[in-house]
Amino acid sequence: MVNQMVAARQGTVTEEVRQVAHDEGISAEKLRDYIAHGRAVIMYNGLKDSKPLGIGESLRTKVNANIGNSPDICDLNLELEKAKVAIRYGADTIMDLSTEGDLDLIRNTILKDVRIPLGTVPIYQAYIETIRRYKSPVRMDVDYLFNVIEKHMRDGVAFMTVHCGITLDAVKYIMDHPRLNGIVSRGGAFLAAWMLHHEKENPLYSDYDYLLELAKKYDVTLSLGDGLRPGSLADSSDYAQFHEVLTISKLVERAWKAGVQVIVEGPGHLPLDQIEANVKIEKTLCNGAPFYLLGPLVTDIASGYDHIAGAIGGAIAAMVGADYLCYVTPAEHLGLPNVEDVRQGVIASKIAAHAADIVKLGERAMKRDLEMSEARSLLDWKSQISLSVDPDRAKEIHYRKKSKSGACTMCGDWCTYKIIEKVSRKKREKVSMVEP
Repeated sequence: MVNQMVAARQGTVTEEVRQVAHDEGISAEKLRDYIAHGRAVIMYNGLKDSKPLGIGESLRTKVNANIGNSPDICDLNLELEKAKVAIRYGADTIMDLSTEGDLDLIRNTILKDVRIPLGTVPIYQAYIETIRRYKSPVRMDVDYLFNVIEKHMRDGVAFMTVHCGITLDAVKYIMDHPRLNGIVSRGGAFLAAWMLHHEKENPLYSDYDYLLELAKKYDVTLSLGDGLRPGSLADSSDYAQFHEVLTISKLVERAWKAGVQVIVEGPGHLPLDQIEANVKIEKTLCNGAPFYLLGPLVTDIASGYDHIAGAIGGAIAAMVGADYLCYVTPAEHLGLPNVEDVRQGVIASKIAAHAADIVKLGERAMKRDLEMSEARSLLDWKSQISLSVDPDRAKEIHYRKKSKSGACTMCGDWCTYKIIEKVSRKKREKVSMVEP
């Protein structure tokens, strides 16, 4: 298997780099250099016909969609349908967060069913299967944890979230200085409980070199998870959050030295005025490593509409330098998303990502907007609908009541384009009558 970072440092332009560069509209040599310096990554499932994806500097802002069974709703066919809908509406990656059922079967079935990069969180499986076996999660064995990690890599996942930056000292700090919402990362909570029980360091931190050895072997991108991300505005940008960022910044350097691709995960819940600072701090401390944000949610009261709160935060974050957005669905904080929740979540995040790319990438991102503007000026409804981020929804709204004028039912005969066209036509006719 080709190691993208090692190959890039040797001056090699791999087929995956060439394909991504073509899709993004940049030179393959420039992308190779970004990968060599850790400012971009190439993700791809280690399976036939999987499509490589680039994330990072000078590339489009990417969107991830989470799927996965839960203890209350365990239906693999439903999760596969969610994955298909997410891909249909533009998700660039899928993450399987399943916590119930045959976790190996679920992961491998999804891998066979999708051709975009798949990510996982191996600590979920290690922790949950320890409970199934011993009735106690604290009996999780470190060797078993790394066996699960390697199994995910061997199966062909493109990337995985590993909460390497949450240390025993940081967890104890939170215990002594309670947050309003404590530790809201599930993986972070699993590891914190294990650390507190055993009074031992996080194995993903203490045995980080072994993790890097595995990641290099399988060329899996490590997503350095934010186990101490804020779960409310009240906890945003606190000591615990930045303690983890500082720890991760050192882990990024170690990963690069080992020839391993990494991205860095970020919050969470952030007020509007803290988003830019959070992005710039991460980018500075982590020397430009790709930044992956979970939202961020800019208010805590948008239950049922958290996809909108997340899109607002995501657009700002991506505009100032974030590279990758995890979608938020209307079901966030309320329940397991259904297919419609997934559709709305992906669309909201895609709008946010595209809005940011118009600022970051300029004409490279504006082409479709210009085509849409031209179609609107011509009242070309077929083109307007096809250029929409959700053509089915656009078509349903436009045709739910037919306009008599050929415009839309908002303005009818008083459509601005029709008014100006009518005046222009009369003026042209008048000129033609006086010309010899």
